[in-house]
Amino acid sequence: MVKSGCLYGIGVGPGDPELMTLKALRLLRTVPVLAYPVSFGKSLARSIVAEYLPEGQIEIPMLFPFKIDESAQPYYDSAAEKLAEYLSAGQDVVVLCEGDPFFYGTFMYLYTRLSERFPTQVVPGVSSVMASASALGVPLTYRNDAFLVLSAILPAEELLAKLAVADAAVIIKLGKHFTKVYEVLKQLGLAERAKFIEKATMQNQRIVPLNEVDPTTVPYFSLIMIPSQWQP
Repeated sequence: MVKSGCLYGIGVGPGDPELMTLKALRLLRTVPVLAYPVSFGKSLARSIVAEYLPEGQIEIPMLFPFKIDESAQPYYDSAAEKLAEYLSAGQDVVVLCEGDPFFYGTFMYLYTRLSERFPTQVVPGVSSVMASASALGVPLTYRNDAFLVLSAILPAEELLAKLAVADAAVIIKLGKHFTKVYEVLKQLGLAERAKFIEKATMQNQRIVPLNEVDPTTVPYFSLIMIPSQWQP
């Protein structure tokens, strides 16, 4: 019998190639099969690690639509079965994941489909939340703060209720939801405290005052940070 290959899910960080861990880099250079998500014909995850890729590695692009009106689950099913072919043949497979695999990461959905069938290891990565705090130069939380991470896709009333009880928060997946979020922040008196950043740690990173953001140009990879108000 052929021994199954091992599935590795590695976090490649938010965009800066130097923020990848040494363990992730080692696996990236030694595992024979490389898989990565592709959306709209591009792979951000692969572009982050491109300079580190060895020659001769088998590459498996995994197409995911990432559209609100189309479920990605059939695409995860298809990708999982493709990876299973290599794992069943005894080949190790490394899957790239932007940020951290278990923090809103695409790898989670492959993990749930494959981890009971094959040996699996997850290598954590730097999330965009932590990278953005560093880029903005604002500590996220102090002492016993209650900290929330919220999706901008949530309804306005839900955002209002959750932000009203948080000491500090980050709102991710902004995109076309920016205006809704901005109105919520103004209602709660948080707009002046909030910080906006897009494409954190990438070469085209932008930090813009909230009241100067053009809602029509806000990308998916952007967030609003509401840091703690703790005073020494």
